[in-house]
Amino acid sequence: MTVQDVDLVSFVQEWEQWHTAKEGVLAGPHGFLAITSLRWLSAEPARFEDAPGAWSSTVDGVVVELADGEELTVDGTAVRGRYDFGVIAERASVEASWGDAVIEVAKRGGHDIVRPRHPDSALRTAFTQTPAYAPDPRWVRPGRFLPFAEPRQVTVGAAVEGLEHVYDSPGQVEFELDGTPHRLTAFNGRVPGSLSVLFTDKTSGVTTYAANRALQIAPPDGEGRVSVDFNRAGNLPCAYTDLATCPLPPTENRLPVPVEAGEKIPLERGGEL
Repeated sequence: MTVQDVDLVSFVQEWEQWHTAKEGVLAGPHGFLAITSLRWLSAEPARFEDAPGAWSSTVDGVVVELADGEELTVDGTAVRGRYDFGVIAERASVEASWGDAVIEVAKRGGHDIVRPRHPDSALRTAFTQTPAYAPDPRWVRPGRFLPFAEPRQVTVGAAVEGLEHVYDSPGQVEFELDGTPHRLTAFNGRVPGSLSVLFTDKTSGVTTYAANRALQIAPPDGEGRVSVDFNRAGNLPCAYTDLATCPLPPTENRLPVPVEAGEKIPLERGGEL
């Protein structure tokens, strides 16, 4: 497909639908903008002002001790007293309801955490929109998936200093920008067979968020072909809040050219419309 083949009206409408849906998840009642704190649990029970109970991390998983009059709802069932969430898998989360709030219990970088999410969070209620470049078909690049002989474990840093994430990488994505070939290490995407790419470029820290942006790529076709749409280069939650543990791109995913497409620095971080 060439730029001339694109129905620009439909192209823009589809991009706007994608962007609106992404913003809806981010700013939903219990989305990332609703998070009010990030609590790193230890063996010593601790109470927090934005969540009920005393929380601790044990060899058997996360435990909360609810005092008299305190209650959580887990999987539709009210719980009181001591409740054991069990061992939570890396990058997994369990949600417990508390009034109109949700208490996220999760594991990130090998550490048990609690992240309360309150709909009346000031960050959420003040949110309006995320600045972005105008969608342009020229930033949709044909590419090719180059699978590794075996998936590789890739360790990357995180938005939280000292934290590391480990991801399985099935291969790399190759494409051209202005006639120059580039390769980016890919991780497994949300949909089976799809790919997720974290990257920075020469706009990072200038017009786009400095630490990272993310691209979701549909599964390769039978010949390994993929479409790399930089118009959908999106911010991760750490672009908006310090209460996120987002991964950073692998070193080799730093593009030496400006990618003037996709989402820009959020207004919350000093960005401009």
